[in-house]
Amino acid sequence: MAPVTEATPDVPNDAWSGVHRGPLRAGEWVRLVDGKGRKHNFELVPGKRFFSNKGHLDHDELIGREEGFAVTSSVGGEYLVFRPLLSEFVVSMPRGAAVVYPKDSAQIVAMADIFPGAHVVEAGVGSGALTCSLLRAVGPHGRVSSYERREEFADVARRNVTQFFGGDHPAWQLTLGDLAEALPASGERCDRIILDMLAPWDCLDAAADALRPGGIVCAYVATTTQLSKFVEAVRVHGGFTEPAPWESLVRDWHVEGLAVRPGHKMIGHTAFLVTARRMAPGERAPLKKRRPAPGAYGPDYTGPRPPGVPETPADD
Repeated sequence: MAPVTEATPDVPNDAWSGVHRGPLRAGEWVRLVDGKGRKHNFELVPGKRFFSNKGHLDHDELIGREEGFAVTSSVGGEYLVFRPLLSEFVVSMPRGAAVVYPKDSAQIVAMADIFPGAHVVEAGVGSGALTCSLLRAVGPHGRVSSYERREEFADVARRNVTQFFGGDHPAWQLTLGDLAEALPASGERCDRIILDMLAPWDCLDAAADALRPGGIVCAYVATTTQLSKFVEAVRVHGGFTEPAPWESLVRDWHVEGLAVRPGHKMIGHTAFLVTARRMAPGERAPLKKRRPAPGAYGPDYTGPRPPGVPETPADD
């Protein structure tokens, strides 16, 4: 075990950040990355060994050292050793349902304006990836109320969130049930609602009743048909501002001397995001002045129709 050269104060436990400073300790998770970029995540346990096709490493060789060092395995394989970042943890953690990728979690935290002390309601906890980002954003003085219909998903999410934060986060409440029924029954009022589910429009009335004026609803949907139906449902509801839909695409770049070009890998479409703000009770947002595109709500359209759009548009 390498000696510790200086004492580094840890992040206070009551910050509930999921982050530690100082020497690596037993019970923490580490992330090993080899020369080809392959990654391994595991918990440090005294006396145990990590095995790969590059030989083995003793956990005791890592415990007690400051992160950010290189280590060599029994047959000469080299690894970088760091604590995993939240963005790294969520893409490698055990999954029940698909995870919300970091690029979308970051957009949700920023564009839904998740703030310290906020009360956020989340429908569809999945494997707990977005939940970790929401809890990090609201802090110990905020609150995240998650609703999940499937018990097996809730169990996986509970384990992942507890693992990342190192215990039961005091700001998190996980309820097994359907938000459309459970949220109205709870009588909760909240600042933000995130809908990560198959049919978010089914929860729109419950979301409108629970959101404080000025609050934000944000839907995370995978397909264009879901996107269309949710946007139109928000318009028809009338208690929200004009919905804003978008998606984010992430492309890496290859940079070596004069060889500077887009990388061959890209995180393309993962989901669409839609946000809208809650109007005060009894208030309605002004109708859009711009006319819909010709044929947008023609005879082939079967979804919700915004106010002022007839069932059979008049001929121009």
